[in-house]
Amino acid sequence: MHGKICAQCCGEQREVTLDCPSDCTYLLQSRTQSRQHEKAPADGGFDHEALFPEVEISEQFLYEREHLIVGLSYALAKSARAGRSLDGHALNDRDLIAALTALAKSYRTLVESSLIYEQATANLAHQQIAREVATMVKEFREAEEKHVGYSRLRDSEVLQALVFLLRMGVMRTSGRPKSRAYVDFLFAQFPEPQSAIAAPESPGSGLIIP
Repeated sequence: MHGKICAQCCGEQREVTLDCPSDCTYLLQSRTQSRQHEKAPADGGFDHEALFPEVEISEQFLYEREHLIVGLSYALAKSARAGRSLDGHALNDRDLIAALTALAKSYRTLVESSLIYEQATANLAHQQIAREVATMVKEFREAEEKHVGYSRLRDSEVLQALVFLLRMGVMRTSGRPKSRAYVDFLFAQFPEPQSAIAAPESPGSGLIIP
């Protein structure tokens, strides 16, 4: 705001009409208090069916495909750093969640019917996210082929990874229109631009546990 704002307006308009900077003391304070009180974040209009309840994600999958999840997370962080929403502002949680939803729907169609179907969107930010994810999946498969002679990655596993990241996003966002809690979480995992291949090898990744 570059000026004074009362506590009530800060509380009511934070991430609603105000594009709060990620390092704002009051924003960080509100996120901390929310976690301390174990308040479930607002769902932002996402119902249970929107989270693909039919897709099962086991602890074994998270362990075995950790590198895939971290790689896709890196792709999301990279997109968020470079992208802009339709109104010219930095990408927020809703942009990532909407893009992940569209991608998960496409992969679900591919898994169920073997048909390649892409959700049509005029949103350039969503298109950029989809391209980064597609590039990451392609590089992951190429890396597997290089090391073991063939790619073991199944489309159903990509679907599981996308749904996991979608559910994580819905859990972490405040649900407010301009929330960037999920985006900031991803940025914290990848504080500096780095190689997509190096990212999964980074020690101590905290991505698997939201």
